[in-house]
Amino acid sequence: MDDKMVPGGYDRAAKPPKIKNKNPAPVQITAEQLLREVQERKEPIYKPPEQKIVDSDELYAYQMRKRKEYEDSIRRNRLNIGTWLRYASWEESQNNLDRARSIFERALDVDSSNQTIYLKYVEMEMKHRNVNLARNLFDRVVTLLPRVNQFWFRYTYMEEVLGNILGARLVFERWMKWEPEEAAWNAYVKFEKRYNEFQKAEAVFERFVYVHPDPKNWLKWANLVESHGKIDRVREIFSMALDRLGTAHMNQHVFIAYAKFETKVKEIERARVIYKYGLENLPQSKSLSLYNQYVLFEKQFGDQDDIEYVVSSKRRQQYKKILLESPFDYNTWLDLTQLEENMGNADLAREAYSDAIKHIPKAEEKRVWRRYIYLWLLYAVFEESTMNDLEKARNVYKDCLSIIPHKKFTFAKVWIQYALFEIRQLNLKDARLVLGRGIGMCPKNRLFRGYIELELQLREFDRVRILYNKQLEFNPSICTTWIEFAKMESLLGETERSRSIYELAVDQTELDMPELLWKAYIDFEISEGEFNNARNLYERLLKRSDHIKVWISYARFECYLSNNTPQDSNSQPDGGESVPDKKQILNSRNVFERAYNHYKKSMQSESRVLILEAWKKFESEFGDEHSNKRVDDLIPSKVKKRRQTSDGGWEEYLDYVFPDDKDQMPNIKLLEMARQWKVR
Repeated sequence: MDDKMVPGGYDRAAKPPKIKNKNPAPVQITAEQLLREVQERKEPIYKPPEQKIVDSDELYAYQMRKRKEYEDSIRRNRLNIGTWLRYASWEESQNNLDRARSIFERALDVDSSNQTIYLKYVEMEMKHRNVNLARNLFDRVVTLLPRVNQFWFRYTYMEEVLGNILGARLVFERWMKWEPEEAAWNAYVKFEKRYNEFQKAEAVFERFVYVHPDPKNWLKWANLVESHGKIDRVREIFSMALDRLGTAHMNQHVFIAYAKFETKVKEIERARVIYKYGLENLPQSKSLSLYNQYVLFEKQFGDQDDIEYVVSSKRRQQYKKILLESPFDYNTWLDLTQLEENMGNADLAREAYSDAIKHIPKAEEKRVWRRYIYLWLLYAVFEESTMNDLEKARNVYKDCLSIIPHKKFTFAKVWIQYALFEIRQLNLKDARLVLGRGIGMCPKNRLFRGYIELELQLREFDRVRILYNKQLEFNPSICTTWIEFAKMESLLGETERSRSIYELAVDQTELDMPELLWKAYIDFEISEGEFNNARNLYERLLKRSDHIKVWISYARFECYLSNNTPQDSNSQPDGGESVPDKKQILNSRNVFERAYNHYKKSMQSESRVLILEAWKKFESEFGDEHSNKRVDDLIPSKVKKRRQTSDGGWEEYLDYVFPDDKDQMPNIKLLEMARQWKVR
């Protein structure tokens, strides 16, 4: 036979035959039809014929055959526990309990810790009322598997059903020595309660809570004792619960139950103390229900102070939560310290201040340090005024000054407040030393002003002069310092000294507010009746500045002052009640005219318009028809003009055309005619 041929004549190397007709069959068969035909053509399952045993020989033969089958199956796979259980169950059905026990024992030799074998074994003994055998078997299994709770449950249940209460209690006691789960303890407690052994149930609970100290177990114990009316014992249980749980496992429901119990027995103050203690020791996230219960309690039994305490407690928890996340939030520290102070908790307030000042800003920027320094100042005031601890307050000021980086910035308020504190303690020398040290380490205008104000209150004018000199040496550009120095000398009657100070001030090259200084100098000369000096000052000022306010002030000055004599007591340079004479009016008019010509020459149209408005107002008040007409003739008209912008475009703008500029504008007549035509 050829190697390529197989029986039947099929060549392995040959290609499979091709299907020539690929058209669909005329009759299609669906899957549903195939399944239906299978069901219709299915042959019935073969059932062996029933065999009836009629005599003992047939029974014996049947038993021997079945035993042989089970033994062969066990011999093939002795680890199959299901076979052992079926074998034992079959022997039990044949009422051969000894053989069934033997099979169970043989199975336990294979797997001595199999729970299913023990359960089936025990169930067989209990079903056939072999109590002692079942009890022995239970003793055996709970000794071997003490952590399997179902054997203990079944054991105690069997003893209780048999009426052996003492035996069941002994079983429970054996079980509890292993410290099982909560369900076992609860079953023991229920067992004792069923037989009204409440003392024993309480004893079980006492052991229970020490093995499983969960809050719910303490509450169950307290409820049990409360149901028997033992008030003192309930209070003792709650106290033990708080001590046992500690701060780590403290639960708000324990406090709620404790407080409700005290409320029930009319101990309102005890309940309030419990609520407060719980709110102070529990974080806000774990005390929401406690807070709500406390609010309801205070609404029912409390007054306004108690309700405020509730609100403050909630705020305290909120602040602490914020500070736990961001310890450098000084605004929250301020809120917390003020809250503790307002609530009268001196110890808590001091603790809050101490914790707050420990968080020194990391960035050496004055903006960051401001709120932090406020904490120190409030802390010092608190120690001085509330705690009356002067030495502690002094140390607070010293510690605050020691941590400030004075080379980069300082806080004059700290130095000044420290000095004022020493003055309140009648330590003037120490106060001066503090301020002097501050000026020496970090001179600052505000620090100078504080020191000067202190010496002024003490009427130490020589010291004030020295301080003003040092301040002006430090920063001569501050006009307010010059003005205050000169005013002090003027009040002391040192007119020449005051005038010299003003002269030195106006000669400075750099001033922060020169207009304020010149005004003060002029007011000083007017107050002294030196009107010529004041006029000279105006003239000197106009050489330095051509501001329109200077011209208007100069004109008003001339309006209310004569040329040589001082004004009387009723006249005021800034608008008094006296009527100026013709010479004064003429002098003022000359100033207005000078100002107008100055702005005309410098081609400042806006300033010309403003000075004309002020001039017009002056003439309407003090002038005559001729002078008013003269000003009216100078009033400009507004015209629209076009100018080229920087980007090459054109824009319209308003400009002023003054009548006295006709010589400079050849087409003024044309513009005037256009204006008149537009009016018509």
